Amino acid sequence: MKRSDINRIMADADALIKSHGFTLPPFAYWSVDEFRANRDVARHVIDSRCGWDITDYGRGDYDAMGLFLFTLRNGLLGDLQRGGGMCYAEKLLISAERQVSPMHTHVIKAEDIINRGGATLVVELFGSDGDGRFSATSGGTVMCDGVARPFAPGEQLRLAPGQSVTLRPGDWHAFWGEGGTVLIGEVSTVNDDETDNVFRDPIGRFAEIDEDEAPRHLLVSDYATWLG
Repeated sequence: MKRSDINRIMADADALIKSHGFTLPPFAYWSVDEFRANRDVARHVIDSRCGWDITDYGRGDYDAMGLFLFTLRNGLLGDLQRGGGMCYAEKLLISAERQVSPMHTHVIKAEDIINRGGATLVVELFGSDGDGRFSATSGGTVMCDGVARPFAPGEQLRLAPGQSVTLRPGDWHAFWGEGGTVLIGEVSTVNDDETDNVFRDPIGRFAEIDEDEAPRHLLVSDYATWLG
Protein backbone atom coordinates (compact mmCIF):
# COMPACT_ATOMS: atom_id res chain seq x y z
CA MET A 1 0.00 0.00 0.00
CA LYS A 2 1.15 3.55 -0.64
CA ARG A 3 1.75 5.64 2.47
CA SER A 4 -0.35 8.39 0.89
CA ASP A 5 -3.32 5.99 0.72
CA ILE A 6 -2.77 4.95 4.33
CA ASN A 7 -2.71 8.61 5.39
CA ARG A 8 -5.98 9.24 3.54
CA ILE A 9 -7.63 6.17 5.08
CA MET A 10 -6.56 7.36 8.54
CA ALA A 11 -8.13 10.78 8.01
CA ASP A 12 -11.38 9.32 6.63
CA ALA A 13 -11.58 6.74 9.44
CA ASP A 14 -11.03 9.37 12.13
CA ALA A 15 -13.87 11.45 10.70
CA LEU A 16 -16.18 8.42 10.56
CA ILE A 17 -15.35 7.37 14.13
CA LYS A 18 -16.06 10.89 15.40
CA SER A 19 -19.35 10.98 13.48
CA HIS A 20 -20.49 8.00 15.58
CA GLY A 21 -19.64 9.77 18.84
CA PHE A 22 -16.31 8.05 19.52
CA THR A 23 -13.01 9.85 20.10
CA LEU A 24 -9.64 8.12 19.80
CA PRO A 25 -7.10 8.42 22.66
CA PRO A 26 -4.43 11.17 22.60
CA PHE A 27 -1.60 8.91 21.36
CA ALA A 28 -3.59 8.34 18.16
CA TYR A 29 -2.73 11.87 17.06
CA TRP A 30 0.98 11.95 17.86
CA SER A 31 3.30 12.80 15.01
CA VAL A 32 6.32 10.58 14.41
CA ASP A 33 8.49 13.01 16.39
CA GLU A 34 5.99 13.15 19.27
CA PHE A 35 5.86 9.36 19.38
CA ARG A 36 9.66 9.18 19.51
CA ALA A 37 9.72 11.73 22.32
CA ASN A 38 7.15 9.72 24.29
CA ARG A 39 8.34 6.20 23.52
CA ASP A 40 9.67 5.52 27.02
CA VAL A 41 6.48 6.51 28.84
CA ALA A 42 4.38 4.90 26.08
CA ARG A 43 6.19 1.57 26.28
CA HIS A 44 2.95 -0.31 26.97
CA VAL A 45 1.33 1.20 23.86
CA ILE A 46 4.28 -0.01 21.80
CA ASP A 47 4.72 -3.42 23.40
CA SER A 48 1.01 -4.25 23.25
CA ARG A 49 0.75 -2.81 19.72
CA CYS A 50 -2.03 -0.35 20.40
CA GLY A 51 -2.78 2.14 17.65
CA TRP A 52 -3.46 2.37 13.92
CA ASP A 53 -3.57 -0.77 11.80
CA ILE A 54 -4.51 -0.70 8.10
CA THR A 55 -4.09 -3.78 5.96
CA ASP A 56 -4.74 -5.08 2.46
CA TYR A 57 -3.56 -8.55 3.54
CA GLY A 58 -0.76 -8.29 1.00
CA ARG A 59 -3.21 -8.56 -1.92
CA GLY A 60 -2.88 -4.98 -3.17
CA ASP A 61 -6.64 -4.29 -3.40
CA TYR A 62 -7.68 -2.66 -0.14
CA ASP A 63 -11.22 -1.86 -1.30
CA ALA A 64 -11.95 -5.52 -2.07
CA MET A 65 -9.95 -7.23 0.69
CA GLY A 66 -8.85 -4.99 3.51
CA LEU A 67 -9.61 -3.71 6.96
CA PHE A 68 -9.11 -0.62 9.10
CA LEU A 69 -8.40 -1.27 12.78
CA PHE A 70 -7.45 0.83 15.78
CA THR A 71 -6.42 -1.04 18.94
CA LEU A 72 -7.60 1.11 21.83
CA ARG A 73 -6.24 -1.08 24.66
CA ASN A 74 -4.54 -4.43 24.91
CA GLY A 75 -2.99 -6.57 27.60
CA LEU A 76 0.10 -8.71 27.27
CA LEU A 77 0.21 -12.40 26.46
CA GLY A 78 2.16 -12.99 29.69
CA ASP A 79 -0.82 -11.77 31.73
CA LEU A 80 -3.11 -14.15 29.88
CA GLN A 81 -0.70 -17.05 30.39
CA ARG A 82 -0.51 -16.29 34.13
CA GLY A 83 -4.29 -16.03 34.33
CA GLY A 84 -4.30 -12.57 35.87
CA GLY A 85 -3.73 -8.93 35.11
CA MET A 86 -4.71 -7.14 31.91
CA CYS A 87 -6.18 -10.07 29.97
CA TYR A 88 -8.42 -8.07 27.62
CA ALA A 89 -8.32 -5.94 24.48
CA GLU A 90 -10.59 -3.51 22.65
CA LYS A 91 -10.56 -2.33 19.05
CA LEU A 92 -12.51 -0.26 16.58
CA LEU A 93 -12.70 -1.58 13.03
CA ILE A 94 -14.18 -0.21 9.82
CA SER A 95 -15.43 -2.39 6.98
CA ALA A 96 -16.81 -0.86 3.80
CA GLU A 97 -19.39 -2.25 1.38
CA ARG A 98 -18.22 -5.72 0.26
CA GLN A 99 -14.74 -5.07 1.69
CA VAL A 100 -13.88 -8.54 2.91
CA SER A 101 -11.86 -9.44 5.97
CA PRO A 102 -10.93 -12.96 4.84
CA MET A 103 -11.76 -16.30 6.43
CA HIS A 104 -9.76 -16.91 9.60
CA THR A 105 -9.86 -18.12 13.18
CA HIS A 106 -7.78 -17.62 16.31
CA VAL A 107 -5.73 -20.01 18.41
CA ILE A 108 -6.29 -18.26 21.76
CA LYS A 109 -8.47 -15.21 21.34
CA ALA A 110 -12.20 -15.14 21.99
CA GLU A 111 -13.92 -12.00 20.75
CA ASP A 112 -17.20 -10.14 20.64
CA ILE A 113 -17.72 -8.52 17.23
CA ILE A 114 -20.21 -5.68 17.61
CA ASN A 115 -21.94 -3.53 14.99
CA ARG A 116 -21.40 -0.09 16.52
CA GLY A 117 -23.23 1.77 13.76
CA GLY A 118 -23.72 2.34 10.07
CA ALA A 119 -24.77 -0.38 7.64
CA THR A 120 -25.28 -4.13 8.15
CA LEU A 121 -22.33 -6.28 9.21
CA VAL A 122 -22.27 -9.68 7.49
CA VAL A 123 -20.36 -12.46 9.29
CA GLU A 124 -19.86 -15.72 7.36
CA LEU A 125 -19.26 -18.74 9.61
CA PHE A 126 -17.76 -22.21 9.34
CA GLY A 127 -16.75 -24.74 11.99
CA SER A 128 -13.56 -26.74 12.47
CA ASP A 129 -12.55 -30.35 12.03
CA GLY A 130 -11.22 -32.41 14.94
CA ASP A 131 -7.81 -30.72 14.67
CA GLY A 132 -9.19 -27.17 14.59
CA ARG A 133 -8.68 -26.76 10.84
CA PHE A 134 -11.21 -25.13 8.53
CA SER A 135 -14.07 -27.45 7.63
CA ALA A 136 -16.38 -26.64 4.73
CA THR A 137 -18.89 -29.18 6.06
CA SER A 138 -18.95 -28.25 9.76
CA GLY A 139 -21.21 -25.80 11.55
CA GLY A 140 -21.35 -24.94 15.21
CA THR A 141 -22.95 -22.62 17.75
CA VAL A 142 -22.14 -19.00 18.56
CA MET A 143 -23.75 -16.49 20.88
CA CYS A 144 -25.54 -13.48 19.45
CA ASP A 145 -26.02 -10.88 22.18
CA GLY A 146 -25.70 -13.65 24.77
CA VAL A 147 -28.23 -15.98 23.11
CA ALA A 148 -27.01 -19.31 21.68
CA ARG A 149 -27.42 -19.56 17.91
CA PRO A 150 -26.54 -22.68 15.90
CA PHE A 151 -25.10 -22.07 12.44
CA ALA A 152 -24.78 -24.21 9.33
CA PRO A 153 -21.48 -24.24 7.39
CA GLY A 154 -21.25 -21.08 5.31
CA GLU A 155 -24.19 -19.41 7.02
CA GLN A 156 -24.10 -15.63 6.96
CA LEU A 157 -25.22 -13.67 10.02
CA ARG A 158 -26.49 -10.18 9.37
CA LEU A 159 -25.93 -7.91 12.34
CA ALA A 160 -27.75 -4.58 12.55
CA PRO A 161 -26.32 -1.70 14.60
CA GLY A 162 -26.23 -2.73 18.27
CA GLN A 163 -26.10 -6.46 17.55
CA SER A 164 -23.09 -8.67 18.21
CA VAL A 165 -21.67 -12.17 17.89
CA THR A 166 -19.25 -13.96 20.21
CA LEU A 167 -16.57 -16.01 18.42
CA ARG A 168 -14.29 -18.52 20.07
CA PRO A 169 -11.15 -20.29 18.82
CA GLY A 170 -12.21 -22.70 16.08
CA ASP A 171 -15.07 -20.50 14.87
CA TRP A 172 -13.91 -19.67 11.33
CA HIS A 173 -15.23 -16.34 10.13
CA ALA A 174 -15.05 -13.70 7.42
CA PHE A 175 -16.94 -10.40 7.46
CA TRP A 176 -17.80 -7.33 5.40
CA GLY A 177 -20.19 -4.39 5.22
CA GLU A 178 -23.50 -4.66 3.39
CA GLY A 179 -25.39 -1.59 2.26
CA GLY A 180 -22.56 0.77 3.21
CA THR A 181 -19.76 1.21 5.71
CA VAL A 182 -19.88 -0.32 9.20
CA LEU A 183 -18.17 0.84 12.38
CA ILE A 184 -17.33 -2.34 14.30
CA GLY A 185 -16.32 -2.83 17.90
CA GLU A 186 -14.20 -5.74 19.06
CA VAL A 187 -13.88 -6.72 22.72
CA SER A 188 -11.65 -9.74 23.29
CA THR A 189 -9.06 -11.54 25.29
CA VAL A 190 -5.48 -10.35 24.71
CA ASN A 191 -4.87 -9.73 21.02
CA ASP A 192 -1.68 -10.98 19.36
CA ASP A 193 -1.80 -10.31 15.63
CA GLU A 194 1.70 -11.67 15.13
CA THR A 195 0.88 -15.29 16.03
CA ASP A 196 -2.82 -15.75 16.79
CA ASN A 197 -4.42 -15.25 13.35
CA VAL A 198 -4.87 -18.40 11.29
CA PHE A 199 -6.09 -17.72 7.75
CA ARG A 200 -7.75 -20.33 5.57
CA ASP A 201 -5.80 -19.13 2.53
CA PRO A 202 -2.11 -18.15 2.49
CA ILE A 203 -2.17 -14.36 2.88
CA GLY A 204 -0.25 -11.76 4.86
CA ARG A 205 -1.62 -10.04 7.95
CA PHE A 206 0.18 -6.71 7.42
CA ALA A 207 0.59 -4.56 4.32
CA GLU A 208 3.87 -3.81 2.61
CA ILE A 209 4.26 -0.03 2.43
CA ASP A 210 5.49 2.16 -0.42
CA GLU A 211 6.84 5.27 1.33
CA ASP A 212 5.67 7.83 -1.23
CA GLU A 213 5.15 10.45 1.50
CA ALA A 214 5.77 10.93 5.22
CA PRO A 215 3.50 9.11 7.69
CA ARG A 216 0.56 11.05 9.10
CA HIS A 217 0.72 8.77 12.16
CA LEU A 218 2.57 5.52 12.79
CA LEU A 219 0.96 2.15 12.24
CA VAL A 220 1.54 -0.60 14.80
CA SER A 221 3.60 -2.34 12.11
CA ASP A 222 5.83 0.78 11.94
CA TYR A 223 6.89 0.72 15.58
CA ALA A 224 9.90 -1.57 15.23
CA THR A 225 11.29 0.38 12.26
CA TRP A 226 10.47 3.96 13.21
CA LEU A 227 10.88 3.82 16.99
CA GLY A 228 13.85 1.46 17.26
